[in-house]
Amino acid sequence: MTQTRAASSPRLLLATVLVVLLTALVTPTTAQAASLQEVTGFGTNPGALRMFRYVPDGLPAGRPVVVALHGCTQNAPGYGTGTGWTQLADRWGFSVVLPQQQSANNASSCFNWFQTGDIQRGQGEAASIAQMVDRQLADVSGAPSRVYVTGLSAGGGMTSVMMATYPEKFAAGGVVAGLPHGCAQAAGSPYVCMYVGATQTPQQWGDRVRAARPGHTGPWPTLTVLHGTADYTVKPVNMTDLVEQWTNVHRADQTADVADTVAGYPHRVYRGPGGNAVVETYEITGMGHGQPVDPGSGVEQCGAAGSYFLDVNLCAAYRLGRAWGLG
Repeated sequence: MTQTRAASSPRLLLATVLVVLLTALVTPTTAQAASLQEVTGFGTNPGALRMFRYVPDGLPAGRPVVVALHGCTQNAPGYGTGTGWTQLADRWGFSVVLPQQQSANNASSCFNWFQTGDIQRGQGEAASIAQMVDRQLADVSGAPSRVYVTGLSAGGGMTSVMMATYPEKFAAGGVVAGLPHGCAQAAGSPYVCMYVGATQTPQQWGDRVRAARPGHTGPWPTLTVLHGTADYTVKPVNMTDLVEQWTNVHRADQTADVADTVAGYPHRVYRGPGGNAVVETYEITGMGHGQPVDPGSGVEQCGAAGSYFLDVNLCAAYRLGRAWGLG
């Protein structure tokens, strides 16, 4: 019940400060996808989250599932349409799970990527999202080996949590303007993590992921990161830390094997010992805090421009979908 999740005074203070730091993300109010629906009774739901989903009409069995996590003050349906994920679901044929935070858990509707009780396997919000995945796979006969997770800002922080705590459930993840797993604990504060970054070696970063799922020997999810160079809410150093964390997990070095440009932006690929891409980054020059979108009907276009849905001629959802083989 939500009363058991009600914040104490320190937690309310933390949430209030976070809404300022993570910035009020305004969700576009354009038409929502026709088939969007809320799902109840998806599990014990220890994190007291809500579950929405989008399933294209006539979707066959065995198709991929994408979990998309909104940012602070946003809602799940608006994030699905603003990012372009529901648009791509129709185009490419996959379903989308859209978890939604509740204000009883966090005053600014941020996923609690910084709270120890919400980022451990089997507990809190992480467990609730994992239960949504299980329900979706069962309901749509989805492909268990083709489940992906992504999110913006606080949703990006929770994406890192899900990749670390439930690596067997996700083939890959996409962090947009987000943070590495365990960053708040490593820095001693979510604010330090957001504005300065945590002082950790690649080995220490990797150890935080491995400790989240003791005994897991792999495979681990691959990672794609998109971050603006002018992001003053979650500093770009967090992208560097994510690269260090997940290259270490995959036993890759921190030297990019591919360094080129995509849509005019620096793009890097880091390959693991087997030669496969394990980490990929897009450094969006001049972009502030938000989700990259590229509205339009072109092959590489998706999303709807709005506050913190930033039209930069590159759609993050499209790039993630291509990296994951959804298209």
